[in-house]
Formats: sequence, C-alpha cells, structure tokens
Amino acid sequence: MSQTSHAVLIFGATGGIGAALARRLTAAGTPVFLCARREEPLAALGAELGAQWLTADATDWGEIDRATDAAVAAHGGLGGIANCVGSLLLKPAHLTKFEEFQQTIAQNLTSAFGAVRAAARVMPTGGSVALCTTAAARIGLANHEAIAAAKGGVQGLVLSAAATYASRGLRVNAVAPGLVDTPLTSRITASPAALQASQSMHALGRVGTPNDVAGVMAFLLGTDAAWVTGQVYGVDGGLGTVRSK
Repeated sequence: MSQTSHAVLIFGATGGIGAALARRLTAAGTPVFLCARREEPLAALGAELGAQWLTADATDWGEIDRATDAAVAAHGGLGGIANCVGSLLLKPAHLTKFEEFQQTIAQNLTSAFGAVRAAARVMPTGGSVALCTTAAARIGLANHEAIAAAKGGVQGLVLSAAATYASRGLRVNAVAPGLVDTPLTSRITASPAALQASQSMHALGRVGTPNDVAGVMAFLLGTDAAWVTGQVYGVDGGLGTVRSK
C-alpha cells in the first residue's frame, strides 16, 4: 500500500469512512491527526490508533485553520488532508426547508472548500487533498436535490483547485461513493426492503463498506497517485455508470 511522506489530517475522522481511512493509513505506517466535532468518539479513536486529535467543526473555516495548524505543529508538516465530513438529506426540493439546505451545503461543500483552502496554506511544496462527493451528483436520483447540489459543488471544486495548485504539486481529487453502510445511512440499511432496493441499484449487487471507499482515498493520498489530480473516482458498485439489468 502506498504511503504519504508526512502525516494526514482527517476531518470527519469518527464517521464510518473517516475512521476506516484513519485505521488503514495507521496500519500502513502513515501518521494521522484526527478531527471531528464530538470529543468522546474522537478520544476513543485516538487512543485506539495512538493518534493525536482535536475537536473541530469543519463547517467553520476558523476551526479548520486551528486544527490544521495543530496538525502541522504536531507532525512538523502535512502530506495530505482528507475531508470525510458529510450528511445525507433525502427530500424533494419542495419539501426541503431553507435551514436544511443551508446545513447540507455547510457540511458537504463549505467543509470541502475549507479543507482545500487549508491545504493550500500549509502545503506550499505539494501534497494531496482527498474529498468526498457522491454518485448522486453524477446521475439523477430522486429526492437527492440538496445533497446532489452540494456534492456537485465539490466536484467543481476538485477540478478548479486541481488546476490552480498543480504547479506547486498539490493534488486535489475526490471519491464519489454509492450507498455505503455507515451510521449515517443506517435508516436505509436497517430496513430490509430499502436495503434490497438499494442493492439492486448497484451493478455489483451490494452496498459499499467504509473500507471500499477508504482504500481509494488512501491511494489518492499516497505516492502511488503522484500523477493523479483533478479526478473524481466512482467507488459506487457501478451505480454511477453501469446498468446490469
């Protein structure tokens, strides 16, 4: 497995994908610095991995900067930043409240922009940013208007930031998962009928695991992806591109 040359700062580290990424990088010998909003699970994950951590709200750029500076101080620099912060709002546009839309934008797009902004500030000679978007931003899925709008913005951010920072060797990429079995999606995966319907939408016949996504993010953060930038990788069981039935 590829490794980064310096530590990786992970926002949303206690979520399903963030925790899987932290464990995978740590197992490969890449030090991680963990950030999330809730102290108790963050402290537990830090103790498990022997990693330093700091509570931070990634929808607040000041909090992102504070966490980034702490990670740089702890490790003498950063080789990568991963943003695994996100949310899932399944509502048609006409039933979506303004506050729900604003929160969706903040958690998914504002946090991603803040991660790119921080990376550009503290990694002047190169590194990697790995963001999370969604297959729903690549195809039309009913009742995904808010999350598709937010994650569609992340995809545009990836392309523009990759162009802006390519000359300094800062790479910007993203993963676009399908439905992944995490606490965030438990209201879907806990229902046998909903789970079966979701599985049938994915050409490979199953929903994803956090490790499915974390593996690709680890690749993007590592030296094996040194010639990869401006890409959005579909880690979606074929949902975004393939129909097998």
